[in-house]
Formats: sequence, C-alpha cells, structure tokens
Amino acid sequence: MVNYIWVGMTIIGIVFALINGTMDAVNKAVFDGAKEAVTICIGLISVLVFWLGMMRIAEESGLLEKLSKLFRPLVKIIFPEVPVKHPAMGYILSNMISNMFGLGNAATPLGIKAMEELKKLNGGKDFASRSMVTFLAINTASITIIPTTVIAIRMNYHSASPTEIVVPTIITTLLSAIMAILIDRYFYYRKKPKG
Repeated sequence: MVNYIWVGMTIIGIVFALINGTMDAVNKAVFDGAKEAVTICIGLISVLVFWLGMMRIAEESGLLEKLSKLFRPLVKIIFPEVPVKHPAMGYILSNMISNMFGLGNAATPLGIKAMEELKKLNGGKDFASRSMVTFLAINTASITIIPTTVIAIRMNYHSASPTEIVVPTIITTLLSAIMAILIDRYFYYRKKPKG
C-alpha cells in the first residue's frame, strides 16, 4: 500500500512540474537529494559502526551481561508472563540495551527475534499477547541515553554542539517509556475480566 502512495505522489509531482514548467528544478532537486542522501548515509555508517563495535566490545567483556542482570528484575516486573531463562527475555533485554545506546538498526533484529519468541510463548496464536503488546509499546517509546543516529546527523550538518540533545533525549524518552507502560497497563486492566 505504501508503495502505491509513493508512486502516486511521484506521478503527481512530475505532472505538476510539467504543467508549471519547473521540471529543471525537479531534476536538480532529485540529483541534489540523492547526493545528500549518500553523504548522510556514509556519515551515519561511520557512527553506527563505531557504536556497534563498542557494543561488541561490551558484549565480549561481559558488560552487556552485567547490564542485563541489572535490568532483569525490572523487566521481570514489566513482563511477568515471560520466564526469566526463556530466550525471549534475553532478546528483550538486548533490544532495550541497544535502544538505550541509540542503535535502532541493531535493535530491530533483536526486537523481531523477541517478538518471535513471545509468539511461541503465546502458543503461536495470531493475536498479540499481553507481553507482545507491552514490548511493542516499550520498543516504540524506547529509553535512549545516547542518540547516536541523531548525533551523527547533527555532526554531518556541522552542528556547533551535536551532543547538546543528549539530556533532552533522556528526559523525553524516559517520560515516553513511562507513559507507554502506564497506558499499556491501564488498557490491560480495563479489558481484564473482573472476577
């Protein structure tokens, strides 16, 4: 469906440019945009590779395991249906830690694996379990301590202080995660049969 929307918007834009006689400006914008996209991607790749390397070092040194142990009691409260030793718990913790370091690209495959494991716990049913809904809400809100992607973009555009967004990011993502959990719990208990 999204593909049709993009194709439709492209066709409308080209037809509009032809009618207004601004096709040269459209061509220039297309090529300038492509050039800028490549420049941004190269800048992002360098920062992401650095942080993925740091995550790998943290994993090899045992730091990730220590962080997982630190957050496990909290995650157990949030996901009471998931057994502590189940693979889903490991993927959930890894996903949350990756998101904390702003590594959304690294967190995505971990999130997918967590959902697959949660679906197995749900008996393979086609509707989402309580844990799946909670994980989706938390993953969407994701607490971020170091917004690496945004810092990389700000560095690419020569920001005077690319890291000045760290504190506001921590505050807003913390508040969004708390609200996501509260709203999730509200609707869960509201829908839960009384008895």
